[in-house]
Amino acid sequence: MSHNEAGIIIYVTYQGPIDAHFDRDYYLSDHLPLVMASWRKYGLESLKAFFPAIAQEGTLAICECRFRNEASVTAAFSSLETPAVMADVARFTNLAPLRARATPL
Repeated sequence: MSHNEAGIIIYVTYQGPIDAHFDRDYYLSDHLPLVMASWRKYGLESLKAFFPAIAQEGTLAICECRFRNEASVTAAFSSLETPAVMADVARFTNLAPLRARATPL
């Protein structure tokens, strides 16, 4: 695969104080499967969740979303399923998700 054909990685992070509400169990068992079910058909290839080894203020969770290509990202985020995915965030946290695109070095 050439550099131009490489997949796109989007990191979704949740930042907040150490005592912020974040239901890891719901996130892993319900939200991430919803995201995959909603966006797989648009080119979402995988999801991985990461949590800090030590509870501390700052990043409470990171999700790595791997998409097939740029068109996949655009299709997923503009899909009819996206409002349901975004509305589900309130079920596990009161923090706003932040999105960042990873760029290969």
